[in-house]
Amino acid sequence: MKLHQPTKLYLVPLTALLLAACAGADVRPIVDMKGVNEARYEKDLAECQNYAKEANGMGGTAAKGAGAGAVVGGLLGLVTGGNTTGIVQAAGAGAVIGAAGGAYQGNESQEAIVKKCLVGRGYKVLN
Repeated sequence: MKLHQPTKLYLVPLTALLLAACAGADVRPIVDMKGVNEARYEKDLAECQNYAKEANGMGGTAAKGAGAGAVVGGLLGLVTGGNTTGIVQAAGAGAVIGAAGGAYQGNESQEAIVKKCLVGRGYKVLN
């Protein structure tokens, strides 16, 4: 399938966004380190980050958001009487916006898992 030039332009920021959003599980929350064994904390943090990575929410959420956004964008392009190029552009824009929203939600979910895990292990998470 040959992509129209405008569609290719949407794929670049989408790819960059998805790569940047993968950092959710690798979050390093601000923790009150008073009286905390730093080596033990680093081990606990790594384990909590691994739990968040296992949740694997970000990729699926971004893909669902992209799909829904493409459908909505395509329908908007169709309803507004756009030609084929306009519909493709609207669908591409919708996919980018939908993926961004989905990636953000998945990223937030992974960060929450890390923070809850640390709190559960007795750390005072400040953010």
